[in-house]
Amino acid sequence: MVSVSSTSISNNHNLFFSKSELSKILSCYSVGVSNGSWKDYALNFNTNEAIFSFYKHTLASPHCVLKKIREKKKRRTLYHLFMHNKKNSKYEDIDRLLSSIKRSQIYLV
Repeated sequence: MVSVSSTSISNNHNLFFSKSELSKILSCYSVGVSNGSWKDYALNFNTNEAIFSFYKHTLASPHCVLKKIREKKKRRTLYHLFMHNKKNSKYEDIDRLLSSIKRSQIYLV
């Protein structure tokens, strides 16, 4: 039996997507899957950022990347959007970022 102390759990300082953020992202992803734009996704987490990547093909580079970044100096969280390996913009709200992706999906179809 392995015991887990509360200190080992509290020392995990990785940045994650909240349940509501992840739900919104997956909803946007499912629209892209249904219209044939995306086929795969990946999640990555580290100390200062959480990354959700959308892929057109499993072995290709990501078509779209959402980054949630923690700025320690200003004590705020920003969302960055990268499409086609180019940084498009940054947002303070995930809803604005996702609406930008939805607008770009209209042109993908």
